[in-house]
Amino acid sequence: MYRMFEYFPFNMFSKKKKGNEIRTSMEPAIIVHGGAVRFPGKKAEMALAGTRNAAMKGYEVLLKDKSALEAVEAAICELENDPTFDAGTGSPLTSEGDIEMDAVIMDGRTLESGAVAAVKNVKNPIGLARKVMENTDHCLLVGIGANMFADEEKIPRISTEELTTEENKRKLEKFKGSYGKAAQNDFSTRGHDTVGAVAIDNNGNIAFGTSTGGITNKRPGRVGDSPLVGIGGYADNNVAGISCTGHGESITRVALAHDIISLMKYKDMTLKDAADEALGTMSKKLAKAKNNFSAGIIGIGKDGIPVFSFRTEQMAWAWAKDGKLHNGVNPRDNVAYSIKVEGNKTTLTKD
Repeated sequence: MYRMFEYFPFNMFSKKKKGNEIRTSMEPAIIVHGGAVRFPGKKAEMALAGTRNAAMKGYEVLLKDKSALEAVEAAICELENDPTFDAGTGSPLTSEGDIEMDAVIMDGRTLESGAVAAVKNVKNPIGLARKVMENTDHCLLVGIGANMFADEEKIPRISTEELTTEENKRKLEKFKGSYGKAAQNDFSTRGHDTVGAVAIDNNGNIAFGTSTGGITNKRPGRVGDSPLVGIGGYADNNVAGISCTGHGESITRVALAHDIISLMKYKDMTLKDAADEALGTMSKKLAKAKNNFSAGIIGIGKDGIPVFSFRTEQMAWAWAKDGKLHNGVNPRDNVAYSIKVEGNKTTLTKD
């Protein structure tokens, strides 16, 4: 089961005059996700509200003529701070009762990226990932090394207890001793998952980011697809930006982001068609693999069109562009809102 949506703006490009200079400008856009899982009960409304708030946060950044990178970081920080989702506050517990988080961010203009994995006691891992990109010569720092770098950057540490929810404590007790059952539960009934964002700014620069706390009862040191560039996401101004969500091992085995980007580059597919193709063949490719789960993606092509696709029962998503915001969680959802900006105040009205 999946839902694909494309948005085609009437005027994708516009001309802006700055002094004697005339430059082509892209209409900025952002799309976010709150995971490709099943959201039971009230969790669906919570996921809708959370993704809507995050998309608005990122869009407000874009409206101030700031970069796609800044918009992605702002949107994901919003999601990390919301315990509805499996990232930052609300991250699930490892088999040892700890929290280890992964995050990545990538600049489609330069192809620079930064990521952290198995990092502990950081409120917003996406901010640390960006500092890896900008303040080191590396692409990925893990475990103790990631935390040492956080200390160097004077990022305050917070306690594991502050990142933990009572719900996640109960889940660890329920599934302690069986990672497989925990994974099955997490992707069928847990109601929260990895978060991500993709944005394009008015200069046509694309960025993507993803953040996650992983899966309940995972082994210490387990890392999924999320912080791996080309696996859990990618950004290239000449092609698209993508953020994947779902079962990390399944996404890693098929190199999902790479698959989609390759179909676009070498088979000249649209982002819509490439996502459909890649997600549609996942199950067949993984027929002999253990823990074969489906996935979902969000993305924005170089044309500026927000796209999402998923083969799970639900996926929380929201995108904003041209003064409109769209939001959904079920395959046929598409709730539209109008965005009004008055001075420093931005309001959202349901159409």
